[in-house]
Amino acid sequence: MDNAFMKRIAILQSNYIPWKGYFDVINSVDEFILYDEVQYTKNDWRNRNRIKTANGPLWLTIPVRRASLTQKICETRTDGTRGRKKHWDSFGQWYAMAPYLKAFRADFEELYLGSGEENLSAINHTFINAICGFLDIRTKISRSGDYHLSGNYSERLLSLCQQVGATAYLSGPAAKSYLNVVLFEDAGIEVVWMDYSGYPEYRQLYTPPFVHEVSIIDLMLNEGPDNAKNCMLSFQSRQGQEQVAQG
Repeated sequence: MDNAFMKRIAILQSNYIPWKGYFDVINSVDEFILYDEVQYTKNDWRNRNRIKTANGPLWLTIPVRRASLTQKICETRTDGTRGRKKHWDSFGQWYAMAPYLKAFRADFEELYLGSGEENLSAINHTFINAICGFLDIRTKISRSGDYHLSGNYSERLLSLCQQVGATAYLSGPAAKSYLNVVLFEDAGIEVVWMDYSGYPEYRQLYTPPFVHEVSIIDLMLNEGPDNAKNCMLSFQSRQGQEQVAQG
């Protein structure tokens, strides 16, 4: 297929201050869809993530209101600003010695304390957009609610791909056990699997041990936006492609 007509997309559920792999996915596609028209799951990444502390990884969890057991992510509301203030205080405590805390302090303080938004997915969307801006990730981000959804899991994802004119779908490796790849192939859409292996270590506080599976904010506060890119697979891949093209 002519590269001029190729469009790669990714679809992931709304996550709270996600890890670097989440942003590598965003940076690897032409359009990224926040999939929040699905059931909210307790004790998952929707409303929590981890940071590195002297006592090991620490969970930061935004308390949510459970209106029903079947409520969607987009319908889930938080407890207001109480949890967010607590999280901001945790960053000030555990990243006081991080080289780039001062550079990001005003921006993250505004994200945490400058809004009274209670919708979980809206909060996640705001953080994701802001972090993409810090990293100069320019991928278009939309939400599943912007499109029509019908059918089972694989059919919904395929429908989203078709509605945005995708020629390739980038999926996380966990979906290999349940995604109907044949359905996509029959529709002329290539399924590509994200590979999270090969991440380099960076200047992380409280090491050893080094922990990759923490919020990307850990990487940003320790390395800054420019150096953070050197620790992300999508930026490394893009640099390699540019060097080949120039050669």
